Formats: sequence, C-alpha cells, structure tokens
Amino acid sequence: MKIGFNEGCNRFCANHSVLEDLKLCEKYGFDYIDVQSECLDRELAAGLYTLEDLGAFFKTSHLKMLSYNALIFFNMKQTQEEKDAVMAQLDEIIRRCQILDCKMIVVVPSMDLTVPATLDEIKADAVAVLKEMVKKVEPYGIKLSIEFCGCPTMSINRFEDAYAIVEEVNHPLVGVTLDQYHFHAMASSFEALEKADGKKIFVWHLNGMENMPCGAAYNNDEKRLWPGEPGDCLDHQRYADTLKKIGFEGDCCTMEVFRPDYYKLSNEENIAKAAEVTRAHVAKYCK
Repeated sequence: MKIGFNEGCNRFCANHSVLEDLKLCEKYGFDYIDVQSECLDRELAAGLYTLEDLGAFFKTSHLKMLSYNALIFFNMKQTQEEKDAVMAQLDEIIRRCQILDCKMIVVVPSMDLTVPATLDEIKADAVAVLKEMVKKVEPYGIKLSIEFCGCPTMSINRFEDAYAIVEEVNHPLVGVTLDQYHFHAMASSFEALEKADGKKIFVWHLNGMENMPCGAAYNNDEKRLWPGEPGDCLDHQRYADTLKKIGFEGDCCTMEVFRPDYYKLSNEENIAKAAEVTRAHVAKYCK
C-alpha cells in the first residue's frame, strides 16, 4: 500500500507553499500528493511559483499527483450561467492537470441549497452534470471522484447516496472518494460499503476523529485527528478490511486532516508527522 499526503493537513501552516510541499513529501517518502485547489489558487495569485514549476518537479520526482482536490460545488446549479461557470472551471482544471500530469479530479457537492431538493432530485441532477463532465475529461483519461461530505448542509453527504450516483452514471472514469471522517460524521452505512464494488472507490482519505455525535453542528473538519491519536473513535481495522474485501484498487491511502493545532507546526514538521503516522497505519492495518 502506497502512502499519500493531502494539503488539507498543512494548508494554513505559516509560509505554506505547494512547491515546498512537493519537495518535503519527496524527502519524507510519500508516493502521492493531493494538491488542494485552495492552496494552489492562493499561491499562484501571489506569484510564489508557476504551474510549469510544479509540472517540472513531477517530471523528475518519485512523487506523483494523485488528485486535483477539488472542483467544489459542482451540482444543483439553478441558472445556466451557474452551470456554465462549473464547466468553465472544469476546463481550467483539465488544463492544469495536463501540466501537472494529474489523472484525477475530486468533485465536491454543493452545500446550503436554496431549494428544498429531494434525494431523488439531487441524484438526477448530479448524474446529468457528471455525464456532461465525462465528455470533457474522457479525451484525457482523467477520472472524476465524488467526495461526499459528512455535513448536514451538504447536498450529497452519505456514502450510499454518492455511490448510487456513480452507479447510475456507470462510467469507468467516475467513482467515489471515501473519506473516513465524512463516512462516520453522517453515519454512512458500512453495510452499503461492504456491498460496493471497490473498483468504483478511487480515493481513500485516512484520518481519525473525536467521538462527536453524528450530524452535530459542531462536528466539523476541525475534529479530525491523526489516526490512532488519543480520543480517536474510528474503527480503522474495519475500514481497511472492508476496502480489501470489496476489491479497492487504489493501492494508496492519503492522510487528510484539518486540525488547527496541527497548523501550528511548520510545513516540514507537519509533513514529517503525517508520513510517520501514515506509514505506521499502513504497516498495522493494510498487510
């Protein structure tokens, strides 16, 4: 099992730099990185580096880019202008992925909907949008991975709903991002996961979390922990065993935590710790 680093772990560390992250992830033995669009947009605008600088690094590095994370709020747009803006954003991300040699885009559902949409309506809309997106990514062989988010105000917030959308789209380039925190935070069904086709799960985000009530307003990303930290409530063996049983082929788990205390570390301290914890997790649970 290879190991990956998601910049959610250190995106607010002092003097953050994606280019520095690449060098440090290489130094500490990561195989993959999920580049966060928030970091990339912010730092490109500040002129800290160019896309070409990042692309040049990947050409000579063991480290590879697992995903562009993410195109956010892709579904349930109410006007043609809003829909066109999503597709224009996708076009730009595809352009960037060509420079970065990236073959996966994580797509995040919309939140705080202004219309009282049913699950059936949300599913139908997401399926239609993803089918249009596939037409754009297919010539480049780029995958689209839906990241359901375990928050009550998210339009797609449980594994089983995201998976049903992927099944309906029925395309090899469309799958699910399984984030352990999101899975637990809105009580997604392990029974549904155990019945899933592991080939349709493209990304596995690793994390622990405090033992918060599912769906509580204060149960947010800041409650994530390094897996195995004191207070972590997740059943890591069950996640690992289930993914193995259903045929998960991603061959990588990617650490993704958003904890304010961890942002007090330097970039290097954060990445070194993430590498240590991820490697230990793989050795313990992913034999």
